[in-house]
Amino acid sequence: MILDNQRDKFKIPADIAYLNCAYMSPLMNSVVEAMQAGTRFKQQPWTYTSEDFFTYAEKGRSLFAKLIGGTADDVAIVPSASYGIQIAANNLILRPEGEIVLVEDQFPSHVYPWQEKAKHTGGRINIVARPTNGDWTAAVLEAIGSQTDIVAIPATHWADGGYFDLPVIGMAARAAGAKLVLDLTQSLGAMPFDVDAVQPDFMIAAGYKWLMGPYTLGYMYVAPRWQKGEPLEHNWMNRAGSEDFSRLVDYQDDFQKGARRFDMGEKSNPAQLMGSAVALQQLLDWGVENISETLKTRNQDLVTRAQTLGLTMPDEHLRSPHFLGLNFPNGMPAGLPEKLTENNVFVSFRGDSMRVTQHLYNTPEDVDRLVSVLETHG
Repeated sequence: MILDNQRDKFKIPADIAYLNCAYMSPLMNSVVEAMQAGTRFKQQPWTYTSEDFFTYAEKGRSLFAKLIGGTADDVAIVPSASYGIQIAANNLILRPEGEIVLVEDQFPSHVYPWQEKAKHTGGRINIVARPTNGDWTAAVLEAIGSQTDIVAIPATHWADGGYFDLPVIGMAARAAGAKLVLDLTQSLGAMPFDVDAVQPDFMIAAGYKWLMGPYTLGYMYVAPRWQKGEPLEHNWMNRAGSEDFSRLVDYQDDFQKGARRFDMGEKSNPAQLMGSAVALQQLLDWGVENISETLKTRNQDLVTRAQTLGLTMPDEHLRSPHFLGLNFPNGMPAGLPEKLTENNVFVSFRGDSMRVTQHLYNTPEDVDRLVSVLETHG
């Protein structure tokens, strides 16, 4: 279903064409209101009960689980994608003769932990080169083999929106005995994901992009087989019985149930949790499938207009529906980023690609403003 425009839910002036959700989503008015209500707990801390330390965290955890088709017990609350990826790296085995499959120009937070792991174990990094035909799925499948211990990839390439068929890649990884670690920061919330269909070992998503939430709050799925693993930190809330504040010094060896052992310290920031919960609920109300279909339709209209200007992009079946990377065959025009900003058009530039990432708050006039600048200065 194609969704109606939702700009009224945001505080975006009419003369601003913000086509940059992959950089950072604007917060919905309802999310800001929820965060302000959460902040008032700190203003009047006597109103924030011991139960509140857990209630708001569990609400966000449950909503995220619903978004991915999982259970709350499988979800940890993390401050960033890098935090979750480090947990995965710490708990997975890399043989001295084994390798970790990454892709070229992968986001740094999904590279550095694996480089360090390979350095300390003697394993190697196998970087899949950018395919000349744009087919990332086929390129990753070709790289997976008997030496592959870990496949660490996104669903959408952060630079240009290249698409990875995760159910197919997940099946190939399992057949090779490899573990699958996903960073879905650039897709979750705008592109459907079913944890049962993909079966990752770990999946992480920062919350401030397509999950439409605040900065420094994200979520991590941990497959049940890893839920007895080693957390990145040992904090009081992750231990069994921490709900009873009167017995916190009755130190416990046991952890909270499921993936909760991996929760970050000081997770119970009510402003962050309450804002994130409102954002997740809105995504569920819209329906991720509907968001994806709507953005795909909008992007296809932009593709048609961009092609008339001589710009190129991956074929439709090789790019993520919500994410459009436009390339300039003769190189980036001088002064284009500055000219766009002067005209209140906001996009991102990553390498040779101009990254245009719309959302439901964008209007046809926003796209007209972008195209007008490209016609004059592109």
